Amino acid sequence: MDSNVLWLIIVGIVAGFLAGKLMKGKGFGIFINLLVGIAGALLGGWLFGQLGLSFGGGVLGSLITAFLGAVILLFLIGLVKKK
Repeated sequence: MDSNVLWLIIVGIVAGFLAGKLMKGKGFGIFINLLVGIAGALLGGWLFGQLGLSFGGGVLGSLITAFLGAVILLFLIGLVKKK
């Protein structure tokens, strides 16, 4: 397994956990929040890249990007789930 993919998974899991704690009432359980964190890491990386935003390199920048992506994704899922 490529180390970048493994890193994305680890950061995504942490981001999903933290986003689930922040978005109380919008979480879907620990397992789904972890998967959302991984997807949020991808979303955050893409979205902030498109906007030309960067939170720096390294662990902290990756975690912030993934966390914000996971929060956005949980918010959007929460909107869809309500309907």
